[in-house]
Amino acid sequence: MPKVEFLSALAYARNATQWVGLRYSRESTQSREVRNDAPDKNATSLDEGVMCEVLVDGHFGYAATADLSSAGLKRAFDMAIAATRATSSHKVHGFDDSHRAAVQGTYESPTQTKLAATPLALITECLLAASKAMAIDAKIVNRAARAMVIQTQIDYFTTSGTHTSQSFDIVDIGLVATAAQGLQSQSRSWSLSGQHGGEVFVPAIFAQHGLRVANEALELLGAPNCPSGRMDLILMPDQMMLQIHESVGHPLELDRILGDERNYAGWSFVQPADFGRLRYGSPLMNISFDPTKQNAMASYAFDDGGNPARREFLIQDGILKRGLGSVESQERSALPGVANFRSASWNRAPIDRMANVNLEPGTSRLEDMIASVDEGILMSTNRSWSIDDYRNKFQFGCEHGRLIQNGKLAGVVRNPNYRGVTVDFWNRLSAVGQSDSTYGTPYCGKGEPSQVIRVGHSSPPCLFRGVEVFGGQS
Repeated sequence: MPKVEFLSALAYARNATQWVGLRYSRESTQSREVRNDAPDKNATSLDEGVMCEVLVDGHFGYAATADLSSAGLKRAFDMAIAATRATSSHKVHGFDDSHRAAVQGTYESPTQTKLAATPLALITECLLAASKAMAIDAKIVNRAARAMVIQTQIDYFTTSGTHTSQSFDIVDIGLVATAAQGLQSQSRSWSLSGQHGGEVFVPAIFAQHGLRVANEALELLGAPNCPSGRMDLILMPDQMMLQIHESVGHPLELDRILGDERNYAGWSFVQPADFGRLRYGSPLMNISFDPTKQNAMASYAFDDGGNPARREFLIQDGILKRGLGSVESQERSALPGVANFRSASWNRAPIDRMANVNLEPGTSRLEDMIASVDEGILMSTNRSWSIDDYRNKFQFGCEHGRLIQNGKLAGVVRNPNYRGVTVDFWNRLSAVGQSDSTYGTPYCGKGEPSQVIRVGHSSPPCLFRGVEVFGGQS
C-alpha cells in the first residue's frame, strides 16, 4: 500500500479544494462450489483501487482509479475537482469540511483463524463432505455446497487528519438439497454468513447440516400444501432476517426518504414527520443499528466517510426514532441518523446503506410461543419475496412450514407463504424470543450505478397474531 504516494496526492489536490479524502480498498475473493460430489466452481478475484473525494464550492465529488501511481492518483483528483466544480452550481445542499471530522483508529474481524491461513483444500473437503452426506435417497436430485471467502483491507486518509485502517475476514456458505418426484420438487437449505475465519470449516459440521437438509427436503416432498387463511405465525430467525431487511431496513434509509432512490430501488412509505411519532410496531419491537456486533456480516469501526460506528436504536418500544442516514443525509433532512455511509467497492461513492440492522431479543421462550397458539404455522428460511416500491405491501415465501394446533407442533407443510402491510404487520408482533441468531447476505443491491453490498441481521424467533397465510402451487 503506497501510503507516501497517497499523502502526496492529498497534498496535491488540497490546493484547489476545501477538503480532500482518499479511500484505498483491496479485496481478494475465493469462491468454491461442489455439485453432486463434483467440483463445479473454483474462482479467484482480486480488486484494488482508490476513490478520490473532494469538496469544492460546498459540493462533494468523486473520481476513482485503479492506477495507484503518483501520476494516476493526480489524474483522478484532477477529474474529481473538474467534475465537482462543473456541477457545484446544481448541488442540492451546501457542505463544508466540518462534515468530515478527523478520526483515527483501526478495526480487525474477530476471527480465531485468519482466512489467509486457511487451506483452500480444507474448504473443498467441507463442501464435499456436505454433498456426500446429502446422498441419502434417489429422490435427492441435486446436492450443492458453496463457500465464498473474502479478505478486505480499507484505508481512509483525509486532509483533516483522518487515518482509519480496517481489515475484514468474511465467509458466505450455503448448502442446498433438492428432492423431486414426478412434477413436484422441494428444496431445503442451510447458510452461514458473517465475519468468521477458518474455524468454521469443519467437515463433520458440514456433513451434519447436509444430512439434515436432505432429510427435510424429502419430508417436504411428501408433505401436504400449506393451508390458507388468517392465523398466528411464528417466524424463525432465518426468515426474520429478510422481514427486517425489506420492511424495516430499506424504508428507513434517509436517502430513499429524500427521494434519491425513487428512480431505481423505490421510495419509502416513511415520511420525515414520522420520526419520533409513528408507531411502527408493537411495544415489543426494538430495532437497533449495530455495526459493533461480533461476527456479523457488516461490522466495522468506521463507515466509508470516517464516521465512528455506534449502536443506535432505530425503533424503540415500537416507536420510530432514527433513520439510516449518514452525515450528508442527516444534514439535508434535519433528522437523526447513523454511521452508514458505505460503498460497495473502491470504484463506487458511498451512499446510505444498511449495515447490521437487528431485532433485539425479548423475554419469550419458543416453546411458550408455540403453546400460546391455537391455530397457526411456524415458518423457516426464505425462498421468495416481493415488496412494493414504497416498502409497504409485501409477500414472502418460505422453504419449510410446521403447523401449530392447540399449542403443539403438528405436521410439516410445503410451500408456506404469508403477506401483509408493514406497519400493520409489525403491530401484530405478540412475542419476541430470548436469544437471537445472526444471518447475512453479500447481495443487497441499491444505487445508480448499482452497488451490491454486504449486510447483516440478527433476530430471535417472533410470534405475529392473525397474519394472512397461504399455500403455493401444490
